[in-house]
Amino acid sequence: MPTPADSTIHTLQADLDRPDHQAAVLAMVDTYSRDPMGDGAPLAPDVRERLIPGLRAHPTTLVFLAFDGAEPAGVAVCFLGFSTFAAKPLVNLHDVCVAPAHRGRGVGRSLLAAVEARARELGCCKLTLEVLDQNHRALRTYESAGFRRYSLQPGAGEAIFLAKPLT
Repeated sequence: MPTPADSTIHTLQADLDRPDHQAAVLAMVDTYSRDPMGDGAPLAPDVRERLIPGLRAHPTTLVFLAFDGAEPAGVAVCFLGFSTFAAKPLVNLHDVCVAPAHRGRGVGRSLLAAVEARARELGCCKLTLEVLDQNHRALRTYESAGFRRYSLQPGAGEAIFLAKPLT
């Protein structure tokens, strides 16, 4: 399996003022939405229309893109947060997607490394993410990059991700 260093994949922090980066982010988030581990359907037209303006307006947005040549291969949409226990910022990887044709080529590892490097530059104390427990491929990638199930202290249990839709 190729690693990021010996593939044609390059990763960068997206510039959401650039139309080509906007198009790549939209394409990759739509790819994620269509995936069985995403929403299983394309992004709704109104979401497609609001996504880039919303990301641009949100003050803590960080987006990373992976390309294979000029073709978008993956995305990591992240947001800065804050750890009260460490009194330092953190980065939450909100959406991570590797296009199916590019899986197994180190794209996910390359995106995670780029996010981690930026988080270290920003003085962050940790990276966080949520992943479906049946997304075994992603779990292996995250665990190989050093992610672990979250627990504050032994015996306290592991964190459980909950959501309450406000629709």
